[in-house]
Amino acid sequence: MHIRIYGNPKPLSPARRCCVGLAALIFIWGCAAKSNTVVIKDTSTAVTADTILSGKTGKKVSFEEMMADLNNHQMIFIGEKHATQSQHATQLEIIRAVFKNNPSMVVGMEMFDRSYQPVLDLWTAGMLDEETFLRKVHWYANWRYDFGLYKDILLFIKNNKIKMVALNIPFHIPPRIRVGGIENLSDADKSYLPKEIDTRNEAHRDYAEIAFSQHQFDGRVRFDDFYMAQCVWDEVMAESVASNLGNKKIVVLAGNGHIQYQYGIPERAYRRTGIPFRTIYQASVGDEIELSVADYIWVAP
Repeated sequence: MHIRIYGNPKPLSPARRCCVGLAALIFIWGCAAKSNTVVIKDTSTAVTADTILSGKTGKKVSFEEMMADLNNHQMIFIGEKHATQSQHATQLEIIRAVFKNNPSMVVGMEMFDRSYQPVLDLWTAGMLDEETFLRKVHWYANWRYDFGLYKDILLFIKNNKIKMVALNIPFHIPPRIRVGGIENLSDADKSYLPKEIDTRNEAHRDYAEIAFSQHQFDGRVRFDDFYMAQCVWDEVMAESVASNLGNKKIVVLAGNGHIQYQYGIPERAYRRTGIPFRTIYQASVGDEIELSVADYIWVAP
């Protein structure tokens, strides 16, 4: 299998590393300083829960106004904080609205790796009950979050026979890349890798630097391997989106980190398809964010 890797950018300069370290401190402080609003950085704007902002204008928009825009785009990426129930309710609300006009839609989910696609097809066909489904996808071995968080979404998919697409790479592979490097994967593991891996996006690399700085790896993990694992993760999901798109509309559910600033899954899917998209970032009260984080920012309780 030939994998095209677009070259690594130069290591961060001391000045850029200082900025990344400062950003990490700001990020940590912001998470601790909870309030009942979301603050928009570099503005005097603070918005409360159940508000939708346009990332382009910074103005509040209604759900109907947002949907009018989303309905004009074939790829829609909705972020989430995995353990926040209200954010999954938001995802379902958008899926319902898309389905109303596009009953042949597809839902792509980070929560499943591609080896489970046959099980997802059985679920959509109504051939599995909940217990059997959870056992067959090894939910609590792989994803591990409470199934109740996602249950309403999956029931809506099943009841309406919506095609559900497993986007992810088997969950054991990214940790192996982090601790041993992509070159040391077994041939079996390499068979799951995407055909293209782009590691050149400096903003994405900076984000990964912040995440890396917050882990206690004790020298056991090299940053370049950590970043390669992140890129593989995003590239696989982008490849899955592109290969299941066709002429249908797809709604992608993934963690906020995979859709923010478009540099995770969205831009990589666009690179493969050339099809415009929209992103929705879900913020929680107490967050401080930039308008440029997504096309729309939905503030959850």
